[in-house]
Amino acid sequence: MSEEVISLDIEQIMQMLPHRYPFLLIDRVTECVTGKYAKGYKNLTMNEEFFQGHFPNRPIMPGVLQLEAMAQMGASILLTNPDYKDKFFVYAGVDKARFKCMVRPGDRLDMEVELVKVKGPIVKAHGKAFVGDKLAVEADMIFSMV
Repeated sequence: MSEEVISLDIEQIMQMLPHRYPFLLIDRVTECVTGKYAKGYKNLTMNEEFFQGHFPNRPIMPGVLQLEAMAQMGASILLTNPDYKDKFFVYAGVDKARFKCMVRPGDRLDMEVELVKVKGPIVKAHGKAFVGDKLAVEADMIFSMV
């Protein structure tokens, strides 16, 4: 049996996630297999609020927001499963986070998140985000269902 690959536009993402601007940090889920993995992106423009202060005259997307964007992408892996519909996940930990290149206005942050393990309310995932073909950030993430 083949796995269903789905995609989500911004309206579908907003029905699934509680986040709203300026904290909704994904624009599209291009590929998702429920319970396995998700891929998608965030388009970055100079209009992002965080660029105004991080840093003036040299705008860079804060690393913690790159991690948050990957977490939101990872949420789609579970929230597309009817068993998890309307559940709420929060960060419980981040391990082995590495930031490899700056993410700036005009970039597209392409994300790939793979589910590693689900044990009760605890979820482990591995995420990578790229700008073009350059790895921008990679991390092991732990989420808790509350």
